[in-house]
Amino acid sequence: MKTILTGGVLPLGLALLLAACGSSPEGGNAAEAETEVGTEAGGGESAHADEGVVTLSPDQIAAAGVQIGRPITGGAGTIELPATIEGDPQGTQVVSAAIGGRVVALTRNLGQSVGRGQTIAIIESREAAQLKGEVEASRARLALANSNLSREQRLFAQRVSPEQDLIAARTAAIEASIAYRQAQSQVSAAGGGGGGLNRLGIVAPIGGQVIARPVVLGQTVAADTELYRIANLGRVSLALNLKPEDAGRVRPGNVVMVTAPGRQTSARISFVSPALDPETRQVPVIATLDNRGGQWRVGEPVSASVQLSGSGGSSAIRVPTTAVQTVEGKSVVFVRTPKGFQATPVTLGDAAGDTVIVRSGLTGREQIATTGSFTLKAELGKGEAAHED
Repeated sequence: MKTILTGGVLPLGLALLLAACGSSPEGGNAAEAETEVGTEAGGGESAHADEGVVTLSPDQIAAAGVQIGRPITGGAGTIELPATIEGDPQGTQVVSAAIGGRVVALTRNLGQSVGRGQTIAIIESREAAQLKGEVEASRARLALANSNLSREQRLFAQRVSPEQDLIAARTAAIEASIAYRQAQSQVSAAGGGGGGLNRLGIVAPIGGQVIARPVVLGQTVAADTELYRIANLGRVSLALNLKPEDAGRVRPGNVVMVTAPGRQTSARISFVSPALDPETRQVPVIATLDNRGGQWRVGEPVSASVQLSGSGGSSAIRVPTTAVQTVEGKSVVFVRTPKGFQATPVTLGDAAGDTVIVRSGLTGREQIATTGSFTLKAELGKGEAAHED
């Protein structure tokens, strides 16, 4: 019995000892697992801290073609677009033939200056002869009527003629005067002068330069045929075409910077069309600029930078559209840091040509990647993929 009892106690103690020894390795594995979890958690916090960071040296930045600049501050934005110099509509005049006939003289060539009232063309025609003949005839009738009126006044004063004869003579003189003035007005409307009974001279209605002369000497023209186009080029116009969304932020008086090779000046918006052009579906806009120095030519292509109104106020911050990228559905701008760039989320406003307004996210004092931001986005994607691996 003792042997059986003793043998029963020993195996129980051995089992307990073995159980205790077996629990030790399990505890060690748990501790190691806990340590590994803690390490992974710490690594996750580090990765989160580095989120959006692109580490590049100055040499790598240069090699990647990334250009650095500062945001544009102030103003409400501008639009850069091509434009064309045109003559001022209020300073351009078409000179037409008022009657049909043959052109016998053209006194001005293209580009030459002309003063207001100067004769610039002469037309020869039978109609001109009729008009001038009527002037001569009405002048003679007026002279006769005035002579009769003087005689009747004298006879009435001598109590020889009755008053009714005086009244009739005065009426005839008045009618003859009206007919004479009417004949003169017809000649004046047709041109006047010309040096001959069958010739009419065409005078310049304004002073300026000849910018078109579509007829040649000896050509037979019909009434209303264009002979000259004269423009006062002391002030010229700038023809622009804006998208409707941009035209809504342009007002008369806004400044336009006009640039051409070796020249730059400012103009001001004078007209914004209330209707779209039916062909281009854009809004015609006209700006005027001073050209008393003669440095701008009609028909010349130029670059125009149009100031926008309203959007963003005077403290607006703008960045080039090439500086903005989309990362995880958010708009970001890459801000320069000592070690590279930081993808900074921004809230965007209206586009202004090749720039866009940043409503929040930037102070305007940062250095940002103005071009090459797509390369930085690609580098950022590589870094995130490495963290996931």
